[in-house]
Amino acid sequence: MTAGFEMLDYIVFIAYAILILGVGLWVSRDKDGHQKNAEDYFLASKSLPWWAIGASLIAANISAEQFIGMSGSGFASGLAIASYEWMAAITLIIVGKYFLPIFIDKGLYTIPEFVEKRFSTNLKTILAVFWIALYVFVNLTTVLYLGSLALETIIGIPLVYGVIGLAAFAAAYSLYGGLSAVAWTDVIQVVFLILGGLVTTYLALNTVSGGEGFMSGLSMVFEAVPERFEMILDKSNPEYKNLPGLGVLVGGMWVANLYYWGFNQYIIQRTLAAKSLKEAQKGILLAAVLKLVIPLIVVIPGIAAYVMINDAETMARLGDIAQQNLPSLEQADRAYPWLLQFLPVGLKGVAFAALAAAIVSSLASMLNSTSTIFTMDIYKQYINKTASDKATVNTGRISAFVALIIACIMAPLLGNLDQAFQFIQEYTGVVSPGILAVFLLGLFWKKTTNKAAIVGALVSIPIAMYFKVAPKGWSTSAFFVDVPFMDQMGYTLLLTMGVIALYSYIQHKGADDEKGIPITKALFKTSPLFNIGSFAVLLVLTVLYSLFW
Repeated sequence: MTAGFEMLDYIVFIAYAILILGVGLWVSRDKDGHQKNAEDYFLASKSLPWWAIGASLIAANISAEQFIGMSGSGFASGLAIASYEWMAAITLIIVGKYFLPIFIDKGLYTIPEFVEKRFSTNLKTILAVFWIALYVFVNLTTVLYLGSLALETIIGIPLVYGVIGLAAFAAAYSLYGGLSAVAWTDVIQVVFLILGGLVTTYLALNTVSGGEGFMSGLSMVFEAVPERFEMILDKSNPEYKNLPGLGVLVGGMWVANLYYWGFNQYIIQRTLAAKSLKEAQKGILLAAVLKLVIPLIVVIPGIAAYVMINDAETMARLGDIAQQNLPSLEQADRAYPWLLQFLPVGLKGVAFAALAAAIVSSLASMLNSTSTIFTMDIYKQYINKTASDKATVNTGRISAFVALIIACIMAPLLGNLDQAFQFIQEYTGVVSPGILAVFLLGLFWKKTTNKAAIVGALVSIPIAMYFKVAPKGWSTSAFFVDVPFMDQMGYTLLLTMGVIALYSYIQHKGADDEKGIPITKALFKTSPLFNIGSFAVLLVLTVLYSLFW
């Protein structure tokens, strides 16, 4: 299926691709007489302004996982999945106020580097290997798969060729230019991403209303399926296991968000590259504001698609094309690509460019951060401690290329995966509670010891699996339990923090650890702009949850 792509659509998309590659390569160029060093390649010479940081945070975050995966979850379960976006806005504010001051004060390149300064090289290496494996085998692989699935659905490119094409596009500028190329092209990517997303949302709602416009369509969707606008699901809802009621607000969602926004290298790396702490915090605030509108472009289209498919009059009006690649509750991730085929000529190219921008920017970000962790925490630690600037940068490029090749091989193996966004959250959620426990106690409890942190990180995996998987032949009611993965993350975090605290106490009998971080009130002081903006974000979120409770 080609989704009715015309010459104008191809021209729009090709123009977008040329613009991104051109800007990426232009900002990547070496200045006369200057050899790129680690700070240039991995931290964009610590020169990013707030607006570039905010845009880059969103571009790195919004990918096929959201456009395809969250639209699919919106199709299957409704607006409740938007909690990942709206609660992320609160999380970003917390990260900006309480985490960033410590990270920037320590002049970090990578999150594992913080672990070394606070705990030990051994724990840093364990977590560095964790993250590299997670980025390559879960994040990169899934983004490539979902992006290629979209290409196959929309313009008929076979999955394997889509994987290769997207990988080549992301590699073309990010491998050479490093974080500078990624961050500055992200500013352009975000424009395409939001513009294209809004176009698709408008079209879907306008179609539902029979041409009566956006607001009329939104009202009709709400009237048709009010149950899909409930943010807090009850136990009778088939999606309760993925979004367990109040557990979303007070439980494991905090684990997922704090881990992702606070201690995820390919996210936090942008803030570490800021001109200053204040610039980083303003960038974080911009990202929090943008998070409030993201559900409008990634969740509402999925709900609209569900209404369209279940309305005979709308389907008749759309004609035979509506029957092609029809999404279902079993194949919910087809909802967003299915919608794109109804866009007018020219706007298809814009929407497709938005989807490509989301995919490619995330791939580039993940590649850059994977190479940063490998180069700074593995290569320079164990392989070549005296590596020159040239050797360090080249190692970053080579390691990113190898990670991309592995992900390209793995991506086609994810076929028939439904609701990929949930898949990513669930399997990241096995590792993230233990890592989050180590960081939270390491940052804010001076008594936390290195050995206790290592024990906690390792013990967290079997704790998580206890809540997740009962061995074959065992009754879950007899000994093992099977709880929603979000609750599993919350329980795992609390139990792991308990293990770390107990082990630390046994070791030091309540004394502070020698590497404990001194916490002062002045460290967390923020500007009036940040404080006012944060209050406004919290106010809007209160209104949104009150409306859709």
